[in-house]
Amino acid sequence: MLDREGFRPNVGIILLNAQNEVWWGKRVREHSWQFPQGGIKYGETPEQAMYRELEEEIGLRAEHVKIVGRTRDWLRYEVPDHFIKREIRGHYRGQKQIWFLLRMCARDNDVNLRLTDHPEFDAWRWHDYWVPLDVVIEFKREVYQRALQELSRFLTWPANGHDRRHHGSRYLRQPHPPRPNPEPPGSTCGTEAPAAAAAAEAPPEPQKKSG
Repeated sequence: MLDREGFRPNVGIILLNAQNEVWWGKRVREHSWQFPQGGIKYGETPEQAMYRELEEEIGLRAEHVKIVGRTRDWLRYEVPDHFIKREIRGHYRGQKQIWFLLRMCARDNDVNLRLTDHPEFDAWRWHDYWVPLDVVIEFKREVYQRALQELSRFLTWPANGHDRRHHGSRYLRQPHPPRPNPEPPGSTCGTEAPAAAAAAEAPPEPQKKSG
C-alpha cells in the first residue's frame, strides 16, 4: 500500500527501559542495527499497527508497554534505488512513519525474537538514548534524529544538562549530551500521561488502497 507520492505508511517504535535506554535490534543475518518498524495494513490505525509490529518483531504485547508519546506528523525517508526491488522502482520511494515512544513494563527475558517464522532481529541490546544516531544506516539518520528529538520532550533531563533538541544537525559522532533521568522507582509503568494518550488517539490521514 503506497500513497500517491510513493511512500509506504509505516510505524516506528522507540522502546525505553527504566533507565531511559532504548531498545536496539540487529537485523537477521546482517550487520545493521535499527529500531523496530513495520508497515500499516489497510484498515489499521497507526496504534494498532504499532502493537502488531511490537509483538511480531520482539514478542511483547500491549500489556508489556505503556505509550509515552508519539510524533505529531508523518516523518519521511527515501530509500536508495539499490535497496529497492527492480519491479517496484519508479513507484516506491520510501517510508512515511509515525513514531511511538513506549515504556517497557516487562522483564528483559520477556523479549522473544523468534515468535514468528520470519524474524526481523537475531540480537538486541539497550543503548543510551542518542547512540542510534551515530550508527543507523545513512538514509534513515535524519528521520531518526527528528523522531528522537521530538519525543525527547516526554523525558526528564538533568537540571544542569540539556537535550539534543538544541543541537540541530550536529549529531554524527559528536560527544553525547547528558542522559535523560531514570524513571523514579515504582513509576516505570502505569496510567499514561494525558498528553501522550491524546496524541496516540489522534490518527493521521486516513489510508486508502493503492490502485
